[in-house]
Amino acid sequence: MRRFSEARGHETPDELWLCQHPPVYTQGITGKLQHVLNAGAIPVVRSTRGGQVTYHGPGQIVAYPLINLKRHGIFVREYVCRLEESAIRTLLHFGVSGFRVAGAPGVYVALPGAPERPPRQQAPQAPAQPDFTGLAKIAALGVKVTRGCTYHGLALNVHMDLAPFHGIHPCGYSALTVTDLHTIGVHAALEDVQAVLQQQLTHLLAT
Repeated sequence: MRRFSEARGHETPDELWLCQHPPVYTQGITGKLQHVLNAGAIPVVRSTRGGQVTYHGPGQIVAYPLINLKRHGIFVREYVCRLEESAIRTLLHFGVSGFRVAGAPGVYVALPGAPERPPRQQAPQAPAQPDFTGLAKIAALGVKVTRGCTYHGLALNVHMDLAPFHGIHPCGYSALTVTDLHTIGVHAALEDVQAVLQQQLTHLLAT
């Protein structure tokens, strides 16, 4: 991704890479080591994206949009919102409401039995501490922009081993719960979820 982004010119076509990773923890460029509690045999890789530590593994869709934001006239904040919106719309396709949390980029879903929250609620200003009450994270974001072009991106949990998230403070938050579609009762094939996510990303990032 870095080589592609450094070599591309203004007319280089955008690309969207979709994949799954073998088990790995990735640490953001300003990530703090205290958020890695017990990595065990899983490697910890320093990354050039923003944010703290997260986990990637089989059963999780990782999307890397390589987008020229300047050419599309998209600002970074809007780009992040569009990534979140692509995950929210993908979840909605499978009957799940996704939420944003002020101050904590990503997409969240309600925990079973939790009080209903207003959909897509977002405070004008981020609070000192994000409010994760009744929510679990299902999609994580980590981006990098160089010369107006993006790499890294979005990870959406479909049906994966969630145990490795207990070895870290996910995204730097000790109180954050992580879930996937299977755990909340959506037994969709990963290929089907990926097809919807690809469609949403292509639509939201092409205009």
